[in-house]
Amino acid sequence: MEIIESASRRNSSAIASIDIGGTKIAVGIVDSKGHVLVRGETQIQVDKGPENALTRIVEILRAQTQQTGVAIAGIGIGCTGPVDPITGELGDVNTLPNWQGWNPVAGLSEAFGVSAALENDADAAALGEARWGAGKGRHSLISITVGTGIGAGIILNGEVYRGAGHAHPEIGHHIVEPSGPPCTCGASGCWESLAAGPAFEQWYAEQSSAQEFRTGKEICRLAREGHPAAHRAVERLAYYLGLGMANVVSMFMPEMIALSGSVMRSADLLLDPIREIVLNKCRLVPASSCEIAVSSLGADAGLIGAAQVWHTRLNRSFQESL
Repeated sequence: MEIIESASRRNSSAIASIDIGGTKIAVGIVDSKGHVLVRGETQIQVDKGPENALTRIVEILRAQTQQTGVAIAGIGIGCTGPVDPITGELGDVNTLPNWQGWNPVAGLSEAFGVSAALENDADAAALGEARWGAGKGRHSLISITVGTGIGAGIILNGEVYRGAGHAHPEIGHHIVEPSGPPCTCGASGCWESLAAGPAFEQWYAEQSSAQEFRTGKEICRLAREGHPAAHRAVERLAYYLGLGMANVVSMFMPEMIALSGSVMRSADLLLDPIREIVLNKCRLVPASSCEIAVSSLGADAGLIGAAQVWHTRLNRSFQESL
C-alpha cells in the first residue's frame, strides 16, 4: 500500500474510491480537493467470485483508514463493463464472467455504514477529468481509456450522458473494420479488438519473429530503439486509435478528448499520429477545435474519478459549490 504524505489526511470529508478493472481492483482515499491520500490494489481472482473481491476491498480500505486516520464520508465506485448506476448492480461484464447481479454498492455501504455510488469506470474517469483534470471548465468532454479494453465516458453540458434505461454507450465496440478480428463481445472488427492493449500485443506476436511474448510496454520500448516489427506494430496501433477517435469526433464534436489507460503511457509514440489521422478523416466538422490530450490525472484517474462519482450523485453541497 502506498501512502501519499499530506496534511489533509485527517480530512473527514474524504471519499473512499474503488476502481474495478478487468484484472485488478484499485482502492484508495481521495480528499475533497481531488488529492489521492493513499492507494493500494489487489488482483482479481475471477473464479473465486465477487464476494472474495469484496472481502479484499474491505480489508484494504479498513487498513487505509486506520493508517491514515481518515474518517470516510462515502464510497465512490467505478467498474468496468455494463453496470446499472441506479441499482448498483453489475451487468454481463465479459471480463468478469458469472459476476452479473453483484452489487458492490450494497456490500460496501453495509461494511462501512456510509452511502456509496457506482458508475461505469469510463464515466467515472470522465467525471474526474471534467472536475479536477484537463477538462476542467469544459462543457463537453469525452474521456477515452485504452488498456485491456477501450472505454469512453461522455460528458455533455457538464453531465454524464446516459442512454435508454441508464445504459452506458460502449464506444469501444463500434465496428471499425467488419472483416477484422473477433471481439470478446461477439462481433468482429470492433475498435477494441483492433486497438486495445491485448490486440496490440497479439498482432506483434503474430507478425514478429520473437519467440517470447512481449508486453505492450516492451513493444513500445523496442519501437523507440528502432526495431522494425515493433515500429510497424506501433504505427498500426496509432492508425486504429486515430480512426476510432475520428469517428468519435465526427459524431460528437466534443471540446476535448482526454486519453488515459496503460496503452497511453506510450503517448509520446501515439499522440501526434492520432491527431493527424483525426484531422485528415474529419472533413465535415471543425476537428481542430477538439483538443486531444493525455489525461492530466495520470495513474490516479480511476481513483479520483470514483470519488467524483460519489460527489456528483450524493453530495449536494459539493455540487452547489461548483
